[in-house]
Amino acid sequence: MSGRRDGWRFLLSRRWISYFVMLVVFAIACGFLSAWQFDRRDQRVVENERVAANYDAEPVPLAEALPALDGFDPELEWLPVLLEGEYLVDEQVLVRARPRDGTPGFEILTPFRTDEGRVLIVNRGWLHTGSVQDYPDHVPAPPEGRLEVTARLKPGEREVPGRSAPEGQIATIHLPDLAERIGGEVHTGAYGLLRTESAPAEHGALVNRPAESEGNHLSYAFQWIIFAIVAAVGLVHGVREEFRERNEGDPRVIAARRRARERAQRRGPTDADEEDALLDAAERR
Repeated sequence: MSGRRDGWRFLLSRRWISYFVMLVVFAIACGFLSAWQFDRRDQRVVENERVAANYDAEPVPLAEALPALDGFDPELEWLPVLLEGEYLVDEQVLVRARPRDGTPGFEILTPFRTDEGRVLIVNRGWLHTGSVQDYPDHVPAPPEGRLEVTARLKPGEREVPGRSAPEGQIATIHLPDLAERIGGEVHTGAYGLLRTESAPAEHGALVNRPAESEGNHLSYAFQWIIFAIVAAVGLVHGVREEFRERNEGDPRVIAARRRARERAQRRGPTDADEEDALLDAAERR
C-alpha cells in the first residue's frame, strides 16, 4: 500500500454520499429542535413576565377586564378581578381527572352571578379523590348570599372529543358547554381562580403561584447545536483519516505524519506508553 495516492475520489462513493446525506438530515433536525427549545424558552419568559405583572396586582372590576363575554386578552392571565353578587349554588359542578402533585382529584367550579347579571365561572379549589369511590369524600358548599369575591383570570380549556363525565361532573373546563348548561350571560372567554371571599367558607386547595423559572430550554437549545457540530466534526475527521489511508504517498500526508511524530517526541512518553513498556518488560522477564 506504500506510495498509494487515490486523491479524494472516495468521497463520490455511495458510502460517503450516504454519510453526507445523513449529516445534513441530522443537522436540519437539530436545527429544528434547537429553534423549538428557543421558542419554548421565549414563551416561558413571557409567562414569567405576565405572572410578575398580574399575580399580585390590585383587583379590577370584572366588566373592565372582560368587557365582552367571549373575549379574553392573554396578557390579562392571572389578573385579579373583583366580583360583586352571589354564587349560583345549584349550578356547581366538579371537573374530574385533575391531578395535583401526582395525586388524582377534582376541581370545584361554581358560577358567580354579578349584580350586573353576568356570570363568571369560579374555580374554588382542588379536592382529593375519595378514599373508597371515584368522588371526593366531601365537597364544600360555597357561601350563600351577596358577596365580594376576587378571582384570577384564566383562559378556558379546549373540548376533548370522546371524554365524558357522570352527572354533576365535567371532563374539561370548556366554557361554552358550561354556558349552555347555565344559560344567560356567561363569560366564555375566561374563568376565575378563587383568591378571596368576603364571607368565611370552606373551599378546596387553591392554585399556587406559578414558579417563575425559564426551565432548561436554553441549555437544551445549545445542546442540539453542539450535537450538530460534533457530528460535522466527526465526519470531517473520518474524511481526513480515510484520505490519509488512501494516499500514503501524498506529500501532505507524509508531512502531517512527520509533524505528529515530532509533537509526540516533544511531549515525551504518555502514561499509557510507560504502562505498556512496564508490561513488556515484565513479559520478557
